[in-house]
Amino acid sequence: MSAPATPTATIRVNDLSKRYGRQQAVDRLTFAVNAGQVCALLGPNGAGKTSTMRMLVGLSTPDTGTALIAGDPVSLGAPVLRRVGVLIDGPAFVPHLSGTKNLKLLWAAARQTWPPPGLNDALDLAGLGTAIDRKVKSYSMGMKQRLMLAQALMRVPEVLILDEPANGLDPAEVRALREHLAALSKAGTTVLVSSHQLAEVQQLATHIVVMNRGRLISAGPLADVLGGSTGTYRIQPDDLDRALAILRDAPGVTAAAAHNGEVIVTAPTVPASDLVNVLVTAHVGVIAANPAHQSLEDAYLAMTGGHDLAAR
Repeated sequence: MSAPATPTATIRVNDLSKRYGRQQAVDRLTFAVNAGQVCALLGPNGAGKTSTMRMLVGLSTPDTGTALIAGDPVSLGAPVLRRVGVLIDGPAFVPHLSGTKNLKLLWAAARQTWPPPGLNDALDLAGLGTAIDRKVKSYSMGMKQRLMLAQALMRVPEVLILDEPANGLDPAEVRALREHLAALSKAGTTVLVSSHQLAEVQQLATHIVVMNRGRLISAGPLADVLGGSTGTYRIQPDDLDRALAILRDAPGVTAAAAHNGEVIVTAPTVPASDLVNVLVTAHVGVIAANPAHQSLEDAYLAMTGGHDLAAR
């Protein structure tokens, strides 16, 4: 399944590839994100998410393919990037300067008059209070993360590209960030965000792109990916490893992954009774077998073969 690549796409990745030495980080990746969408970029450790984001903002040059924002090719310093808020690896804050002075320094690079148009809202979300005037070297990890969010949002960007923006935030701060991003998307901002917090992603995202080993696994509206429980089952066997191996090879099974002592099986054309029969015939006992009411976590695990989601 590939994401629609319409002429109105704000973010467009076409046949993008990037190799680092022997490692193929991104492999012929294509997807698009339209205005007002919140697209979550998901995948296990080493899937190529951060490499993709770096190419999208000109921090890395693709070997092949193109990355475009608002129809313009992206390169380091490209004018279109003035319309983009970015949080990838974080800016290089000067530790002996205050939070405010660091933001001024970053804004000066845009050659525009201080203050930025969205400064007050960005600082409200960051919630640093009087700490904004303290030296950054005194900040905790969470405070630095909130300052990074402030610098990404203070320009009122048309496009936001955020790599693990909730890292170091407490639950209340994560909720505030989710609500702020949702409000921005409703106002037309295009958001591409990577995250390993699937419960948060499920509440925020309108679309997802799932990568594994640099390649596109699935992309599209979140509602279509979750799409009901038809053909997806939770099977609790008495021998998890054997059951997983047997079900992966069973006719009609398109995906199977172990999770919390169960096997989550996707088999659109096979009734649960047939899957149970396959296991029982192989002398694997079945404690329970039920239709799965699919969460994003379930769908993700099925698509990636059970790999744990990680920040990169």
